[in-house]
Amino acid sequence: MPPKAVLVVIVVVVAAAAAGIGFVGGYEYKTSPAAHPAAAENSTLSVLGAGTLDTLFPEIANELVNETPNITAPAAAQTYEGSIDITTAITTLASKADVAAVADCRLIPQLLEPKFADWEVVFGTTPEVLVYNASLPAFAGINSTNWAWKLVKDVETSGNAKFAVWNASTDPNGYNEIFSLMLQGLLYNGSASYFYDTFYGGPANAPAIPNATTTIGEHESQGATLIKTGVVSALITYRSFAIVNHLSYVNFDPIVGLVANNTTAFTDYGKISTTIVSSTGSFAPVVPVPILFAVTVPTNAPNPGLGAAFIHLLLSPQGEAILTQGGAFTPIFPGWVDKSNAVPSVLAPDVTAPPAWASSFIT
Repeated sequence: MPPKAVLVVIVVVVAAAAAGIGFVGGYEYKTSPAAHPAAAENSTLSVLGAGTLDTLFPEIANELVNETPNITAPAAAQTYEGSIDITTAITTLASKADVAAVADCRLIPQLLEPKFADWEVVFGTTPEVLVYNASLPAFAGINSTNWAWKLVKDVETSGNAKFAVWNASTDPNGYNEIFSLMLQGLLYNGSASYFYDTFYGGPANAPAIPNATTTIGEHESQGATLIKTGVVSALITYRSFAIVNHLSYVNFDPIVGLVANNTTAFTDYGKISTTIVSSTGSFAPVVPVPILFAVTVPTNAPNPGLGAAFIHLLLSPQGEAILTQGGAFTPIFPGWVDKSNAVPSVLAPDVTAPPAWASSFIT
């Protein structure tokens, strides 16, 4: 059984738009055996989601609009940013959304339940990968074994742009990026600090401090632009982000990519951790677990029936087709639910209990 994960996060500010009025009518995805959920007439679907979902979720929202009369899903009502930013928008700004989706399944139970959410459903996974500027000679011949050495060579080459890093206290990709560097060091050199030390420093049991010589702090949502414009030469992000933005990338070993869930993986995960700043300003440890994306309908959703309809579609064959484009996501169906007695009845056929290896950090 994997160790119980500790996750405490800093409060940050994000704005989100939402609007909506009453419910009539219904919706059912094509070939679905499930009863159709209520949908809202003359209503706007509002979404708060992890940054890497900013292409795939709008596609699903548009599919819902095409099949459901009298609803809209404009870009103005959808915000995609760091997952901790998303949860904080709901808890501290009282931002309202029909759907909230995060890149770390621990966030909804720890930060939204029970006041701002009653349940979550894990719907998919996608590994961490290295996105890189393929025109740089330092990356010639890059593969899943040598990528970290290539990355070090890149940042140590005069004139090359730096390595982009994210804020681990506001974005799960920030701490997952750190974990991938540590795990690569463990896997190929027996030391979690072997590659990590090129990019981060700082005292033990304190937040990692990016090395100003080799790194540049940026927002994950800007990753594609940063690479394409040459502002950075490489970054670690989700494969889904690399694929939907048509970026060059190299896959990691499954343990390094944080998608392995076997005994060896959990043994390695148990050897490392990082520290972030908590909502009280104190330091708190975070440990790695496999990457699992999760979704919920917040308790303050303007259109909870419409939110359930979106998730119903997300878990449908059409949703799967969208998520799997180019190998972006590995969908999970039935979705893994943390509190089966709390989900809307329409989602009951779409969900099941998580497997034993995941239950300690989902339920």
